[in-house]
Amino acid sequence: MIRVGINGYGTIGKRVADAVRAQPGMRVAGVAKRSPDYAAVGADETGYDLYAEDAAPFSAVDITLAGGVEDLVRESDVVVDATPSGVGAENRPLYERHDTPAIFQGGEDATVAEASFNARANFAEASEADYVRVVSCNTTGLSRLLAPIEELAGIEKARVTLVRRGGDPTQTSRGPINDVVPDPVSLPSHHGPDVRTIFPELAIDTIALRVPTTMMHVHAVNVSLAEDADAGEIRDRLAGENRLLLVPGYAGIEGTGGLRDLAGDAGRPRNDVWENAIWEESIAVRDGDLYCLQAIHQESNVVPENVDAIRAIAGEADAAESMATTNEALGIGLERFEGRERAADRQIAD
Repeated sequence: MIRVGINGYGTIGKRVADAVRAQPGMRVAGVAKRSPDYAAVGADETGYDLYAEDAAPFSAVDITLAGGVEDLVRESDVVVDATPSGVGAENRPLYERHDTPAIFQGGEDATVAEASFNARANFAEASEADYVRVVSCNTTGLSRLLAPIEELAGIEKARVTLVRRGGDPTQTSRGPINDVVPDPVSLPSHHGPDVRTIFPELAIDTIALRVPTTMMHVHAVNVSLAEDADAGEIRDRLAGENRLLLVPGYAGIEGTGGLRDLAGDAGRPRNDVWENAIWEESIAVRDGDLYCLQAIHQESNVVPENVDAIRAIAGEADAAESMATTNEALGIGLERFEGRERAADRQIAD
C-alpha cells in the first residue's frame, strides 16, 4: 500500500484525500491542517488522522491530533502538498529532510519540482522524479484537449481565451463582484507558458478574463491544424478520451450551472466535474482551424491527476494502467450520453 500524506485539507486537499481513499493499493496516512475549522472537523469525522503544528486549538474543540506535520511526512511514502500557493515551495525542504517524494499543485512556480505533470500528456516524466507539480486546472484542461488533437492532426498554433471564475465558493474575499476584468490585460496570460511546461514546442497564445461567478472556467479554443481533419473526425477522437465529456445539444445544458447540476444528479460527490466538459455542438472546423468551447471545474479536475501522479512517482503503473484504475475507482465518465444518437448525427441525417 502506498501511504499518502495530504498536507493541506482545503478545496483540493479534501478531494484528493477522498480520491486516494477510493483507490486500490493506496491509503491516506493522514491530513495536515493549520486550524480546527469546519474542514478539520469533517476530516476528523471522516476518520482521517489529523496532524498540525499547534495542538491547543484542536484540543479546544475535542479533536485529538495524531502528531505534527513532520510526523506525517515521516510516516508517508508520498506527500500531496495541497497548501495555498507559495506555501508548497516553503515546504519542500521539509520533504527533502525525510527523503519523502512530494506532489505540488499548479499554484506553485514550475521550478518547485523536477517535472510538471499531466497524466494524458507526459506521465513518464514523473516516474523519474521525486518532486512533481500537477499543473493548474486550466493547464490540465488544455493539456487533455490538445494532446489528442496533436496526435490526430498536429497543431500549428493554439489560441485560447479563458473566461475564469472570480473565486471558489469558499473564497469570499475574491472577486470581481460586478465586473469583467482582463487577467492580465497584456498578452499572454500565464496559462500559455504553463501549457508549454507540458508541451515545450507548442505554439500557444492565451488571454484571460475574470468574471463574477464561482461555478467553472470556460475556454474558447481555436487551433490551427497542421493536417486536414473535419469536425466529425475531431469529435470522434475527443469522444474516445476518458477525461473529456462531450455534452450533446439534446441534454439542454446551456451553461456551467447545468453541468454542476448534471454532476449532482449523477451522484458525484460535491457535484464535481472531473472531466473537461466540451459542448459537442461547438466543435467546428473552418479553413483548417478547429474551434470549440469547454468548461473546466476548477475545484476538481486536477484530482485524478494527483492520484495518477502518486502512482507515477511511486513507479507503480504506466499511464494507461494508472488512468484506467483511477477512473474506475472514482467513477469517471458520465455514461448517460453514451450509446445515444448524437445531436450532430441527427442533424446530418436530417
